[in-house]
Order: sequence, then C-alpha cells, then structure tokens
Amino acid sequence: MSRKIVRLTLDHLDTITAPCRSCLFWELDPVRRERVEDPCAEKDAWVSEVLREWGSCGRVALVDDAVVGYLVYAPEAFVPGAAGFPTAPVSPDAVLMTMAYVDPALRGGGIGRMLVQGMARDLIRRGGITAVEAFGDTTGRGGRCVVPVDFLGGVGFKTHRPHMTTPRMRMDLRTAISWKSEVEAAIERLVGAMRPAPKSAGKSARGPTS
Repeated sequence: MSRKIVRLTLDHLDTITAPCRSCLFWELDPVRRERVEDPCAEKDAWVSEVLREWGSCGRVALVDDAVVGYLVYAPEAFVPGAAGFPTAPVSPDAVLMTMAYVDPALRGGGIGRMLVQGMARDLIRRGGITAVEAFGDTTGRGGRCVVPVDFLGGVGFKTHRPHMTTPRMRMDLRTAISWKSEVEAAIERLVGAMRPAPKSAGKSARGPTS
C-alpha cells in the first residue's frame, strides 16, 4: 500500500467527500453564502483565486492513488469565515488551517500527521511565515468545518487563545524544523552505531612501522 502527500489542485476537488465539496463556511461570509447559487463552482473559484494570488493552499493524502484525506490553509485575508469566531483574529505572522479530514476507516494510521507535516514543509520552503493557527472544536459538534482540539493537539498545535468551545490553536513552524533536525540526528546516530569501527590509521597486519 503506497501513501503519499501531494498539493491540492482543482482536479482534486471533485474527489473530495460531500458535504465538504460544496461547503463555503470558511470561504465566504454568512451574507454572501446565502446568495450563492452554485456552491461547487464558488469553491472552485476560491481555490483558483488563492492559487493564483498566494500559491498552494492545501495538501491531499493518497493511498494507492485514491484520495483518503485533505487539509486546507490560507492567509486570513482569503478566509472571511474566520471572523465569526470569538477567538479571532488570527495572529499576523500566521497562516490559518481551516479544515482537515481523513477517511474514518484510516484514522489513527498517521495520515493526519502526514498532511500537517506536508503543510509545514510547504510553508517553511516559502519563508516569511512563522506559524500555522487553527480554530479548534472542544464539543464534538463542529462537524467537518472545525477541526477537533484532540486532533490539533496530537499533531503539534498548542492553545494560543483559550476558549470553552473554540480555542485558537497554534503550531510554531520552528518546532517543525527542530523536529526534523532531531529525527535526522537520531537516524544518523543509529546508522553510526551500526557501522563497523574503522581500522586504526597507520597500522597494518605486521604491526606499526618505525
């Protein structure tokens, strides 16, 4: 079974599980949402705008080339739905992760963490972005529009602004860089421990020369 994380593109949108395909909770303010006649077309237009003006705004998880999970992120300027949260606004140095979804049959297998790490790598490469923030759901009633606090805590987010139902959570991208360095150092130590000790320089089978 092959697993990989790829950039979200317009081609992926039609493979996204309903009702997320037509949900505009984050993309539009409440007044504009009520006036939309074709939510799927509006979703396509939003992704196109963000791709054109800012760049990649999501990651998709594939298992054997089938979409099994995804997450979306963007600067708060592209996400008017965020203004309705009591813990808004998002910090000026952060990008907002709006939603994350993993197929229920595959939850607990690390796909959510892979998605978050894919997002972090993308933002680190871009430079100039310090953190990712997200509004968490503590009640279990947020549906797919608001990410559960337990998931956010499990993939590296910490509470930045507390709230009983929708705290604002934050993941510092320096933590992701540090985590990567620590993992690479641990692998190097492991590989080094498995290598045979080198022969002493200047010696041969006949002993030292003089």
